Formats: sequence, structure tokens, C-alpha cells
Amino acid sequence: MSQPKARTIVAILAALLVVAVAYFAVIVVSARNVDKPEPEITAYAHGKSVTVTPFMYCSVHVENNALDLRDCDNSESVSALDVPAGYPLQLSLPKEIVDAPWQMVMVYGLPDGTAVQRVATHRDYPEGARAITIDTPADPRLQLAGVEVQLPVPARDENGNEGFIPHAIWSIRTSAAA
Repeated sequence: MSQPKARTIVAILAALLVVAVAYFAVIVVSARNVDKPEPEITAYAHGKSVTVTPFMYCSVHVENNALDLRDCDNSESVSALDVPAGYPLQLSLPKEIVDAPWQMVMVYGLPDGTAVQRVATHRDYPEGARAITIDTPADPRLQLAGVEVQLPVPARDENGNEGFIPHAIWSIRTSAAA
């Protein structure tokens, strides 16, 4: 039997290298085109935690100087977590929220059934904070009813009024809202 020549071995190795590079390129392109999952928040209170998926999550596009939120996932998912009076609610925010201007709407229920809202923004917390603590009143007559974390975008309505609308919302209902 004759032994393979050096050129034959080099050619086979070169062919294997080309196949390996092509295979790697296909994997990289496939991985890049996979849909990115929507960011989730983790909420903790009184020894329990829940994963909060978006209530609404829209891709932001601007076409012809107009905001376009047509690519929306409106799951309307609301996570429930018991937050007794006097216990804090802690939120663990993903990078997608921390790196964006965000706002949080907290709703408190009064004994007569009316609701009081308080709004906080990313400016109310240390820059880059990934963990947020919401203190709740110790008074059992004033219950935290729910929290929404929102990613707002500037918008102008058909009358020229400027303001903000959320393009993403995460919603948490506490026992007070049940």
C-alpha cells in the first residue's frame, strides 16, 4: 500500500476547514436571526417571587416622522403577588429596562375604595439600579393595589399635543387589588 502524499493530506485538511467554517457561519447567522425573548421582571415580596412577563411589548419604529407601534404583543398578562401592609415590594429589572428611561406607576387602595397613584421614574433611583424597593405603608387601610413598570416614548397626537405613551408595560397586582 502506498502512503498518501503530503499534498493529498493538505487538500483534505483544507476541505475539512472550509466545511467547518461554513458550518460555524450558518450557526452564527441562525443564532443572530432568532427572535429575542421579551424582557421579564422578577418581583419579590414577603418570601415569595414571581416572574413578570410584559402586559404589552411593542417594537418602536418611526416612519414619516410618526411613531409606529404596530409590532405589539398585547398578552395583557398581569402577575399576582401578595404584598402585605408594611412589607416592601422588590423588583429586579433586566438590562433592557435599566438602560432605558422608565417610569413606575404605583396604585394604592384607600378604605373607601378610591385609588391613589404615585409615579416614580428612573431618575428617582441610582443610575443603573437593577433592584428597586417599593416601601408600602404599615397602615393596613392603605394597601398597595398594583404596580406598572412602563417604557415611555415621546408622542404627539393628531391635535399636536405632545406627551408620552408606553411602548412596553409590566403589570403586578397585589392582594389588595384581588
